[in-house]
Amino acid sequence: MAEVEFEPLILAFCCNWCAYAGADLAGTARISYPPSVKIIRVMCSGMVHPAQVMDALMKGVDGILIAGCHPGDCHYIDGNLKTERRIEALKVMLEDMGIEQNRLRLEWVSSGEGEKFARVVREMTEELKQLGPSPFRRR
Repeated sequence: MAEVEFEPLILAFCCNWCAYAGADLAGTARISYPPSVKIIRVMCSGMVHPAQVMDALMKGVDGILIAGCHPGDCHYIDGNLKTERRIEALKVMLEDMGIEQNRLRLEWVSSGEGEKFARVVREMTEELKQLGPSPFRRR
């Protein structure tokens, strides 16, 4: 029996004002990206709590993408900058736990960057395929 290729599950937290609209543009423009990404719309990337990220990883999600407005364009003034600081702290926590830092990615995606959103998801999918399934994924 041939082995089925591992398809990583990515949970994407997308800012309502920019990244979610960019993901929507990718879909309406029929720009393809892997269907294994699950998008959660949040009002601001700064509203994604570190506990949500860690909980998803502990439940077996292979990768987390947090996508927000470009610096200077945040509808909540500096929510995206708060996210940037949280990501740095989360990556240290992941390293301490023996989890690859590449399982967590932060990207700035505007509402007009559907191609960028799709490219980021494709790149992240390929990186996660190289890493293999999450150590917490149920077999």
